[in-house]
Amino acid sequence: MSTTVTVLVVYLAILAALAIWSRRETHTLSGYYLAGKKLPYWVVAFSTNATGESGWLLLGLSGMGYLVGVQAYWVVVGEILGIAASWWIIARRLKKFGDETNSITVPDVLAAKFQDKWHLIRGIAVVIILVMVTAYVTAQMVATGKAFSSFLGMEYATGVVVGSIFIIGYTFVGGYKAVSYTDVVQGVLMLLGLIVVPAAAIVASGGWGEVQSNLVLQDPALVDMFAVSDGGKPVLIAIASFIAIGLPFLGVPQLLVRYMSARDDGEIRKARVVSLSVLLIFTAGAVTAGVAGRALFPGLEDSETIFPVLSSNLFPEIISGMLLVVVLSAIMSTVDSLLLLASSAVVRDTYQKIIGTTKSEETLSNYGKVVTVIIGAIAVVLGIQEPRVIFDFVLASWSGLGSAFGPVMVGILYYKRITWEGVVSGMLGGFIVSVAWLAWFKADFYGLYEAIPGFIAGLVLTYGVSWLTSKKD
Repeated sequence: MSTTVTVLVVYLAILAALAIWSRRETHTLSGYYLAGKKLPYWVVAFSTNATGESGWLLLGLSGMGYLVGVQAYWVVVGEILGIAASWWIIARRLKKFGDETNSITVPDVLAAKFQDKWHLIRGIAVVIILVMVTAYVTAQMVATGKAFSSFLGMEYATGVVVGSIFIIGYTFVGGYKAVSYTDVVQGVLMLLGLIVVPAAAIVASGGWGEVQSNLVLQDPALVDMFAVSDGGKPVLIAIASFIAIGLPFLGVPQLLVRYMSARDDGEIRKARVVSLSVLLIFTAGAVTAGVAGRALFPGLEDSETIFPVLSSNLFPEIISGMLLVVVLSAIMSTVDSLLLLASSAVVRDTYQKIIGTTKSEETLSNYGKVVTVIIGAIAVVLGIQEPRVIFDFVLASWSGLGSAFGPVMVGILYYKRITWEGVVSGMLGGFIVSVAWLAWFKADFYGLYEAIPGFIAGLVLTYGVSWLTSKKD
């Protein structure tokens, strides 16, 4: 057995142990989906960051740094602004409101204020979550296949299947508590990897000055943060698009439930400081690895393999094995949370709330585990079809969820005259505009990121329709 495989086996054994330890919390819906709302700040902070970043961070964002150079640091700016806004604008109010209304899911929160006899709010939210989460998880399965292929030489499809077995397995057994504590392990590993790999790449290049000199020879635009294209407006649009990648932090449900799972308000306040600090290292490290990697290994066929390439070439086998674990950690920490999010949409929001089943909490939590496996299996089947571009695929799902739920969540928490019609309109409008922009308009507007028009549409409809319908009442 190679050293890399040995490291991987040890890591997976740790995850399995955490899942078994967490089993006792999985016999109720609140336990399976929110760990009983009892998590300490350090778990909430690391789980939020690990869940938000995914394989997109280590493969997609480092690949972006490889492709466009220092311009990718605009994404770092956007993510820091986005997560800061989410912690300061959303987190504490959402925690308080979620506790007051006994909410377990984001659709619970959105529907809590209204007598929605047709369950439109919850039904629309469920459909959006299931569609976007399936796409999102599929992208992570693609990342799994790329990681195993790059590090172990495994066939792409085999890598997808092997990785998915472990991810689905510990999510099935341990629920949200297992997911959150494994996120801590995974988040710490990601943090270490995103310090060590970019540092090693810079040293191997001869220092940051040599990195810049090398990139200038390849293409001077690689060292200019304002060189996205010629002419003023396209440059501003490109920069705005990079920064707006942080906008969906205000609304993606897999992050919002992290705030709801905290023990109390004091834990939220401490968690946001830890989260912001760690995310800065995450994102800056990923971009730097890609930029320095371009100097060392120009001409890669697939830019999204730069992190595995650096890991394999700059470190001995045991460290390379640990860095494979870092990449898998980034993927797993998002997939497990997305699987629980989709499962809760089916069991809690659809079966218990919309259909109105009277089955026991333990029975429903068992159904949730089965649904988790089914959704994971669907994503595996989709993921092995072809290795799509992770960065674009994740961004589409990220923006769709953020545009659908960000504006209405701000409205729920801050606008006293919000109506159910406003919530329905905002969700649908934000989601549809985001998807339509990506499909039909983005190419004609210099690649303007779809979350920008999606979020604007969601805000206008949430507040506009609520104002009109509250006047009517």
